[in-house]
Amino acid sequence: MDLYLKGKTAVITGPAKGMGRSISLALAKEGVNLALLARDISAVGPIVEESRAFGITAKSIYCDVTKGHIVERAINDVMVWAKKIDILVNVAGGTGPIGKTGLETSETEFDNIVKLNLGGVFNLIREVAPRMKEAGGGKIVNIGGTFGMRGRAMRLSYSSSKWGLRGLTKSFALELGPHNINVNLVAPGMVDGPRFREKVVPQVASQFGISDEAAVEKHCEDYALGRISEDHDIANAVLFLASARSRQITGIDLPVDGGWAAL
Repeated sequence: MDLYLKGKTAVITGPAKGMGRSISLALAKEGVNLALLARDISAVGPIVEESRAFGITAKSIYCDVTKGHIVERAINDVMVWAKKIDILVNVAGGTGPIGKTGLETSETEFDNIVKLNLGGVFNLIREVAPRMKEAGGGKIVNIGGTFGMRGRAMRLSYSSSKWGLRGLTKSFALELGPHNINVNLVAPGMVDGPRFREKVVPQVASQFGISDEAAVEKHCEDYALGRISEDHDIANAVLFLASARSRQITGIDLPVDGGWAAL
């Protein structure tokens, strides 16, 4: 199926690793030019090189999504060479405190993760959407999480930020729809990778007094499909929502979680 993405330009935050890397390379394979925004430019270098191997233009640009004036500067830099932004994918985010109750979470810890996961997306859309309006339309895909669809103990800050992101997505979808801009959210469940293996698994293993292997199996048991999502599962969902094939879809929450949110 042709997604009609060739020659488009996408801005992607958080592209250096995990699902951000997979999303970036998946778009590059479809012929999409990439503006890769990150705080650690050196970490994005390999993704730029891999992306260019598909014959597209790829550039890394410094950006701290939590600071509006830096986001503005980054988007201005993109417009110098891209002229138009067709796609915005907001991946950048963090987990916040893991293994702490809400009462144990400090005000600073709570504020920081909400500022990153929710405020960062707001800053990007505020800068990119006016450019899309001028160009006649565009696609915005926010990366949420299923902890923003079902509450989660010991993850209050993260869950709160992702619930808020759903509201932001739906409100922007209503406001930007008349300008032919689709705004949707992909909600990954647990995604296999370093963050899961090095942070979540040890915490669960410690909490229940089980081995790391048993902790992984415990997660799998929570999903209807009996398996944990992988980066490419998220990338495939983003590709669809960033394409013309999803022209009549906006304001949705799309769980990519093996059935956890549905149970």
